[in-house]
Amino acid sequence: MNALVRSLRLVLGRRPPAMQVGAVCRDPVSGDVALVTSRDTGRWVIPKGWPMAGRSLSGAAAQEAWEEAGLRGHVHNAELGRYRYDKTQDAGFAIPVETRVFLLDVTEAVEDFPEACQRRRRWFAPEDAARMVAEPGLKRILLALPPVSRG
Repeated sequence: MNALVRSLRLVLGRRPPAMQVGAVCRDPVSGDVALVTSRDTGRWVIPKGWPMAGRSLSGAAAQEAWEEAGLRGHVHNAELGRYRYDKTQDAGFAIPVETRVFLLDVTEAVEDFPEACQRRRRWFAPEDAARMVAEPGLKRILLALPPVSRG
């Protein structure tokens, strides 16, 4: 391996991962969480996307929940956690991404939403949702969800 390739790997290896935001959308009564299918592979994922100008990170996560899953509600400002994955780009390479995850207590679910024709939405118990997603860090977040308040 030549010195240039070694130098590039060293520099790229130290680059911080790109940041996304995601929402764990939970029914505040049953405690079930919504997953959606990804547009490219059809895997089960949480609604997520890039931060948005003029919105807090939790606010951007709530917007993604609306666009990708047709869900609205109360988003918590405190992070539930973070997980990493490799996001495949259109050019065929993958970039490391760290997703900051926020809890959204769902108050409204509609069938007609911006990405309804591109995704499926389904509700799962948190343990079942954890089995459906591929990312180990997201599995841990789903399994560690605080119980729903029955007050």
